[in-house]
Amino acid sequence: MNVLINLIIVVATVAAMEGIAWAAHKYVMHGFGWGWHKSHHEPRHGMFELNDLYAVLFAGIAILLIYLGLTHGPLLWIGVGMTVYGILYFFCHDGIAHQRWPFRYVPRNGYLKRLVQAHRLHHAVEGKEGCVSFGFLYARPPAALKAKLKALHGGSLKANPDSAE
Repeated sequence: MNVLINLIIVVATVAAMEGIAWAAHKYVMHGFGWGWHKSHHEPRHGMFELNDLYAVLFAGIAILLIYLGLTHGPLLWIGVGMTVYGILYFFCHDGIAHQRWPFRYVPRNGYLKRLVQAHRLHHAVEGKEGCVSFGFLYARPPAALKAKLKALHGGSLKANPDSAE
């Protein structure tokens, strides 16, 4: 029974992390934390960008929860859920959406293609204001995001948001 409860905690934490990441992305990274996140909206020079410090920060929180969870039960599994979310983020966002791997994988259809399209539409705006699609593992349909961008900006987007990095 404990295994099932622990698994539920991990899955619930992964799901909750998408909401937490969405809010952190919209209100922190595109707000007072733009100083770090700005590097993610500019061409990258080298393997890392200042924005990667957010991953280090969230990893530190997960490590602390896992450590505290060794004596306080559920915190361990919340930390594991955060770690699972971080791994999914690394593969989907850094690997597939931004091609930060030494090899290219471009999804041709399905969920991963939708995720990449939504993230490219997020990057279609210059600066931190007026962006769409702040989630990392959930993406609204690209047509809905394009309509929202058009309503917000009219014709003042990058030349081709479908191919924007």
